[in-house]
Amino acid sequence: MDLDRFDKCWFALQVKPRYEFLAACSLRSKGFEELLPTYKSKRQWSDRRKVVELPLFPGYVFCRFNAQIRVPILTTPGVIRVVGTNLTVSTAEIEAIQAIVARGIPASPCSYLKVGTRVEVIAGPLAGIRGILVSHSNQYRLILSVTLVQSSVSVEVEHSDVRPIPENAHPVANVEQRILCGKVMPAMASQSPC
Repeated sequence: MDLDRFDKCWFALQVKPRYEFLAACSLRSKGFEELLPTYKSKRQWSDRRKVVELPLFPGYVFCRFNAQIRVPILTTPGVIRVVGTNLTVSTAEIEAIQAIVARGIPASPCSYLKVGTRVEVIAGPLAGIRGILVSHSNQYRLILSVTLVQSSVSVEVEHSDVRPIPENAHPVANVEQRILCGKVMPAMASQSPC
């Protein structure tokens, strides 16, 4: 097998539950480029209310490394395994998630399902990003997925800032399109699913 094509690619690492932050910190201290996207959530305890930071992809950390050098990765505290056998995460998927984090756009984890309407954001801070548009509680949300770990995140978008992607269009950002829940926009209901 030719591993040269995996030189410094993004991989998904499965980690023990609640070890995401420790694993990411350990990987960073070893000199690896890691990505642990997070979101803030309000939690209620019996005596207080607190805002906590949680991973957008629970149980996973993304790391960029040479596939031929896995021992330092696999010996990192909390890391269970590299997901897949020499399967990399699409650079476009990582860049889409990084764009959300860098711009401070509120996001939250959501279900990973295979139906929905593919759209591209044409205006606003997410211009050029592709995903699935869903309607939930009278709000429009864009679903962005990382295929390899079958997890998704959703962000709020304006209806006027998106347009449907023609079925034969070549993808600009190869983000797998998935739907969370709720109804697809009526104007796009005629589009065929993914």
